[in-house]
Amino acid sequence: MEGSISNSGSNEDFAVGCMLSIKTTLGDEFDGQVITFDRPSNILVLQEGSKPGPRRNIRFLKTNYIKEFSFLGQSEDPLDIKKCYIDLQSLQDREELALRQAEADAERIGVGVTTEAQGIFDALSKTLPVRWDKTSIVVMNEVRVSSPYLPENVIGGTPAANDRVKKVLELERRRLQTRP
Repeated sequence: MEGSISNSGSNEDFAVGCMLSIKTTLGDEFDGQVITFDRPSNILVLQEGSKPGPRRNIRFLKTNYIKEFSFLGQSEDPLDIKKCYIDLQSLQDREELALRQAEADAERIGVGVTTEAQGIFDALSKTLPVRWDKTSIVVMNEVRVSSPYLPENVIGGTPAANDRVKKVLELERRRLQTRP
């Protein structure tokens, strides 16, 4: 069966499990198996290719982008639980990485500090390792910058590290003042 899509296309054309060869209005050509079809939104969800396996491409396609299609045959349910492969270890690794990243991002946000202080912290973090210690910025684990985050509020560390932090701090304060 071959066809082209119109607004009156029937739902039977996109029954779950159908294998279709599709040409889009954008020039793409691919084969895919129908996972589902949502009539209200006119979105067809396809699993590309015909090989089963752990990695599959899923394509969401508005039917008005289908130029033509041909029916290649009927296959079994693509969402058969017995044949679905989920790599739990990979999912757990991704979750753990996302949690660590979220924790690291949260540690970079100062609590009880001004927007200006956060801007200075963010600027320093682009070139130097920094962390918050309450409302003080600790740079390179040795230099501290306290409120109001001016060069004269820089203490600790080696003279070279101290001078480096003061220089970056001066440049950043200048940049923040010239920003609209």
